[in-house]
Amino acid sequence: MTTTRPRRLNEHELAAGSWLRLVEIEYAGHDGRVRTWEAASRLHQRGAVVVIPRFVPSGDYLFVQQYRPPADAFILEFPAGLIDAGEVPATTALRELREETGYTGRLTWVGGDGLSSPGMSADRLHLMLAEIDEAAPENRCPQTHWDESEQLEVLRVPAGEVAAFLRARQQAGVILDSRLTAYFLGVGLSRRETA
Repeated sequence: MTTTRPRRLNEHELAAGSWLRLVEIEYAGHDGRVRTWEAASRLHQRGAVVVIPRFVPSGDYLFVQQYRPPADAFILEFPAGLIDAGEVPATTALRELREETGYTGRLTWVGGDGLSSPGMSADRLHLMLAEIDEAAPENRCPQTHWDESEQLEVLRVPAGEVAAFLRARQQAGVILDSRLTAYFLGVGLSRRETA
Protein backbone atom coordinates (compact mmCIF):
# COMPACT_ATOMS: atom_id res chain seq x y z
CA MET A 1 0.00 0.00 0.00
CA THR A 2 1.28 3.46 -0.90
CA THR A 3 1.33 6.02 1.90
CA THR A 4 1.03 9.74 1.18
CA ARG A 5 0.91 12.77 3.39
CA PRO A 6 -2.71 13.48 4.39
CA ARG A 7 -4.01 16.88 3.28
CA ARG A 8 -7.11 19.03 3.61
CA LEU A 9 -9.09 19.40 0.40
CA ASN A 10 -12.12 21.44 1.35
CA GLU A 11 -14.16 22.74 4.26
CA HIS A 12 -17.76 23.85 4.57
CA GLU A 13 -19.70 25.27 7.47
CA LEU A 14 -22.44 23.12 9.00
CA ALA A 15 -23.57 25.58 11.68
CA ALA A 16 -22.43 28.73 13.46
CA GLY A 17 -23.31 30.60 16.62
CA SER A 18 -22.00 33.76 18.24
CA TRP A 19 -18.67 32.23 19.29
CA LEU A 20 -18.26 28.85 17.59
CA ARG A 21 -18.77 27.20 14.26
CA LEU A 22 -19.07 23.56 13.22
CA VAL A 23 -17.39 22.58 9.97
CA GLU A 24 -17.07 19.49 7.84
CA ILE A 25 -13.56 18.98 6.53
CA GLU A 26 -12.90 16.97 3.40
CA TYR A 27 -9.40 15.52 3.32
CA ALA A 28 -7.30 12.93 1.54
CA GLY A 29 -6.05 10.34 4.02
CA HIS A 30 -2.68 8.58 4.12
CA ASP A 31 -4.04 6.02 1.63
CA GLY A 32 -5.28 8.69 -0.79
CA ARG A 33 -8.96 8.04 0.00
CA VAL A 34 -11.15 11.09 0.43
CA ARG A 35 -12.81 11.25 3.84
CA THR A 36 -14.73 13.76 5.97
CA TRP A 37 -14.22 14.96 9.53
CA GLU A 38 -16.37 17.24 11.68
CA ALA A 39 -14.60 19.90 13.74
CA ALA A 40 -15.43 22.90 15.89
CA SER A 41 -13.62 26.22 15.66
CA ARG A 42 -13.86 29.60 17.32
CA LEU A 43 -15.03 32.55 15.29
CA HIS A 44 -12.29 35.19 15.08
CA GLN A 45 -9.82 32.68 16.53
CA ARG A 46 -6.65 34.05 18.10
CA GLY A 47 -6.07 31.21 20.53
CA ALA A 48 -6.06 30.94 24.29
CA VAL A 49 -3.66 30.81 27.22
CA VAL A 50 -3.38 28.78 30.41
CA VAL A 51 -1.17 30.18 33.15
CA ILE A 52 0.16 27.99 35.96
CA PRO A 53 0.73 30.31 38.94
CA ARG A 54 2.81 29.67 42.05
CA PHE A 55 3.38 31.95 44.97
CA VAL A 56 6.93 32.84 45.97
CA PRO A 57 8.51 32.16 48.31
CA SER A 58 5.91 29.71 49.71
CA GLY A 59 5.48 27.58 46.57
CA ASP A 60 1.69 27.49 46.99
CA TYR A 61 -0.39 26.85 43.84
CA LEU A 62 -3.32 28.95 42.68
CA PHE A 63 -6.40 27.39 41.07
CA VAL A 64 -9.79 28.55 39.87
CA GLN A 65 -12.97 26.52 39.93
CA GLN A 66 -15.96 27.40 37.80
CA TYR A 67 -19.09 25.97 36.27
CA ARG A 68 -18.60 25.02 32.60
CA PRO A 69 -21.89 24.62 30.68
CA PRO A 70 -20.57 22.13 28.05
CA ALA A 71 -19.60 19.73 30.85
CA ASP A 72 -22.55 20.69 33.08
CA ALA A 73 -20.11 20.49 35.96
CA PHE A 74 -17.70 22.46 38.07
CA ILE A 75 -14.17 22.27 36.69
CA LEU A 76 -10.94 22.86 38.63
CA GLU A 77 -8.49 24.68 36.38
CA PHE A 78 -5.54 26.99 36.19
CA PRO A 79 -6.42 30.57 35.18
CA ALA A 80 -7.03 30.76 31.43
CA GLY A 81 -8.65 32.84 28.73
CA LEU A 82 -8.90 33.89 25.12
CA ILE A 83 -6.33 36.10 23.43
CA ASP A 84 -7.83 39.49 22.57
CA ALA A 85 -7.21 41.24 19.25
CA GLY A 86 -3.79 42.89 19.25
CA GLU A 87 -2.56 40.94 22.29
CA VAL A 88 0.41 38.63 22.44
CA PRO A 89 -0.10 35.45 24.50
CA ALA A 90 2.15 36.62 27.36
CA THR A 91 0.06 39.77 27.82
CA THR A 92 -3.12 37.68 27.82
CA ALA A 93 -1.71 35.34 30.47
CA LEU A 94 -0.94 38.17 32.89
CA ARG A 95 -4.28 39.88 32.15
CA GLU A 96 -6.25 36.67 32.77
CA LEU A 97 -4.31 35.96 35.97
CA ARG A 98 -5.22 39.43 37.24
CA GLU A 99 -8.86 39.33 36.08
CA GLU A 100 -9.64 35.84 37.36
CA THR A 101 -7.68 35.80 40.61
CA GLY A 102 -6.84 39.43 41.41
CA TYR A 103 -3.12 38.62 41.62
CA THR A 104 -0.29 40.20 39.67
CA GLY A 105 2.47 37.88 38.53
CA ARG A 106 5.62 37.55 36.50
CA LEU A 107 5.98 34.97 33.73
CA THR A 108 8.88 32.58 34.23
CA TRP A 109 8.27 30.36 31.19
CA VAL A 110 6.30 30.96 27.99
CA GLY A 111 5.45 27.89 25.96
CA GLY A 112 4.77 27.78 22.26
CA ASP A 113 1.33 27.07 20.97
CA GLY A 114 -0.19 23.62 21.20
CA LEU A 115 -3.56 22.01 20.64
CA SER A 116 -5.99 21.25 23.42
CA SER A 117 -8.21 18.70 21.69
CA PRO A 118 -6.83 18.09 18.16
CA GLY A 119 -9.47 15.49 17.29
CA MET A 120 -12.16 18.15 17.67
CA SER A 121 -10.57 21.55 17.10
CA ALA A 122 -7.48 23.39 15.88
CA ASP A 123 -7.85 25.82 18.79
CA ARG A 124 -4.34 27.03 19.72
CA LEU A 125 -3.33 27.02 23.36
CA HIS A 126 -0.29 28.62 24.99
CA LEU A 127 0.88 27.28 28.38
CA MET A 128 2.84 29.55 30.71
CA LEU A 129 4.33 29.47 34.20
CA ALA A 130 4.04 32.48 36.49
CA GLU A 131 5.30 33.53 39.90
CA ILE A 132 3.23 35.64 42.26
CA ASP A 133 5.28 37.63 44.75
CA GLU A 134 3.23 37.21 47.92
CA ALA A 135 5.05 40.14 49.57
CA ALA A 136 4.20 42.60 46.78
CA PRO A 137 1.75 45.31 47.92
CA GLU A 138 -0.54 44.71 44.92
CA ASN A 139 -0.98 41.06 45.97
CA ARG A 140 -2.03 41.72 49.58
CA CYS A 141 -5.73 42.38 48.85
CA PRO A 142 -6.40 40.89 45.41
CA GLN A 143 -9.45 42.19 43.55
CA THR A 144 -10.90 40.06 40.75
CA HIS A 145 -12.35 41.52 37.54
CA TRP A 146 -14.66 38.82 36.23
CA ASP A 147 -16.77 39.06 33.12
CA GLU A 148 -20.50 39.33 33.75
CA SER A 149 -21.01 35.61 33.06
CA GLU A 150 -18.12 34.45 35.28
CA GLN A 151 -18.35 33.27 38.87
CA LEU A 152 -15.08 31.68 39.96
CA GLU A 153 -13.82 30.27 43.20
CA VAL A 154 -10.15 31.22 43.66
CA LEU A 155 -8.23 28.61 45.64
CA ARG A 156 -4.72 28.81 47.08
CA VAL A 157 -3.23 25.44 48.04
CA PRO A 158 0.15 24.65 49.65
CA ALA A 159 2.28 22.43 47.38
CA GLY A 160 2.40 19.62 49.94
CA GLU A 161 -1.40 19.48 50.09
CA VAL A 162 -2.14 19.44 46.34
CA ALA A 163 -2.59 15.66 46.02
CA ALA A 164 -5.12 15.49 48.87
CA PHE A 165 -6.83 18.66 47.62
CA LEU A 166 -7.27 17.23 44.10
CA ARG A 167 -8.63 13.95 45.47
CA ALA A 168 -11.09 15.77 47.72
CA ARG A 169 -12.33 17.93 44.84
CA GLN A 170 -12.85 14.89 42.63
CA GLN A 171 -14.69 13.07 45.41
CA ALA A 172 -16.97 16.11 45.66
CA GLY A 173 -17.84 15.75 41.96
CA VAL A 174 -15.51 18.42 40.57
CA ILE A 175 -13.80 17.53 37.28
CA LEU A 176 -10.09 18.29 36.87
CA ASP A 177 -9.05 20.09 33.70
CA SER A 178 -6.73 17.78 31.74
CA ARG A 179 -3.96 20.42 31.59
CA LEU A 180 -3.96 20.59 35.37
CA THR A 181 -3.72 16.79 35.62
CA ALA A 182 -0.95 16.65 32.99
CA TYR A 183 1.05 19.33 34.79
CA PHE A 184 0.98 17.52 38.12
CA LEU A 185 1.85 14.21 36.49
CA GLY A 186 4.76 15.99 34.82
CA VAL A 187 6.10 17.36 38.10
CA GLY A 188 5.91 13.90 39.61
CA LEU A 189 2.98 14.32 41.99
CA SER A 190 1.76 10.72 41.54
CA ARG A 191 5.25 9.32 42.19
CA ARG A 192 5.61 11.30 45.41
CA GLU A 193 2.21 10.11 46.60
CA THR A 194 3.05 6.42 46.18
CA ALA A 195 6.66 6.56 47.37
